[in-house]
Amino acid sequence: MLPTDPVIERIMAYPWPRGGVSVRKIRGGYSLSSARTGAPVARLKPMPQHDHFEILWWRRDAGGAAGPFGAVFSLDEALDFIASEPPFWIRA
Repeated sequence: MLPTDPVIERIMAYPWPRGGVSVRKIRGGYSLSSARTGAPVARLKPMPQHDHFEILWWRRDAGGAAGPFGAVFSLDEALDFIASEPPFWIRA
């Protein structure tokens, strides 16, 4: 039996709009893609020694800070932010 990742489980359990997301853990962060189109939606980068995540969105095929000053939230707040902000869903 494969070990489970509680962050992935929480991301997958979230009530996503637009057909939902798939998630992969890559290089210590979590990459979210549209379950419908496969297009990248966002990346969550864990903050060291905190239970918060930096949110990155996709621009020109690379992750960048969400907004001019970045965005750091708890996991639940980060998921709410990604689900409710249209720029994350442009390609989805």
